[in-house]
Amino acid sequence: MATIAENIQEVRRRIAAACALAGRPVEAVTLLAVGKTFAAETVRAAFDAGERSFGENYVQEALDKIAALADLRGHVEWHLIGPLQSNKTRSVAEAFDWVHTVDRLKVASRLSEQRPVGLPPLQLCLQVNISGEASKSGLAADEVLGVARAVAALPRVRLRGLMAVPAPAIDAAAQRLPYARLRELLAVLQRDGLDVDTLSMGMTADLEAAIAEGATIVRVGTAIFGAR
Repeated sequence: MATIAENIQEVRRRIAAACALAGRPVEAVTLLAVGKTFAAETVRAAFDAGERSFGENYVQEALDKIAALADLRGHVEWHLIGPLQSNKTRSVAEAFDWVHTVDRLKVASRLSEQRPVGLPPLQLCLQVNISGEASKSGLAADEVLGVARAVAALPRVRLRGLMAVPAPAIDAAAQRLPYARLRELLAVLQRDGLDVDTLSMGMTADLEAAIAEGATIVRVGTAIFGAR
């Protein structure tokens, strides 16, 4: 069985190959190691292998890991990539560096109000329901610009871009379609004058398709830590 360090090396090889194919510099894509359900010491092994950006899906599990790995705090970024309920915003505003799953203005406003003044601005992405699935959270495409304008005006947070988890697709061409739509939405925000630069999209099964369409953050769990 491959080690976590070997797995990270292989994922980075895939990212480099996808960037080369897309004519993009490898530095343009950040690997976010997703530690959902894995113990803090497993995440530490990824840190020891050179990983510095970590994504978590569940707020309480993430807070426990952040506490357990407090000695790494100045060296890593913590990203919330799972659902965020309004009653959990304070702890997230205090503990995280990024939130990828802002799906309504109320959540962004609470994060803004509750972000401690002494910390850098909390980096935010708007989650878009790019495939229009009834079971998925996220903004509809036609809501994105209005919410983005409002979030960009809030203090102590910074709107960075967009995030999506599209419906699974069977081949690369089908995988690319929703990511192309998300890229086009980001371009709409940029043309409106918003200072946004981030596309959080792509996971273990489809990171190549996401990078081909401009992903700047790929969220990879299974290929690094193993099946859950």
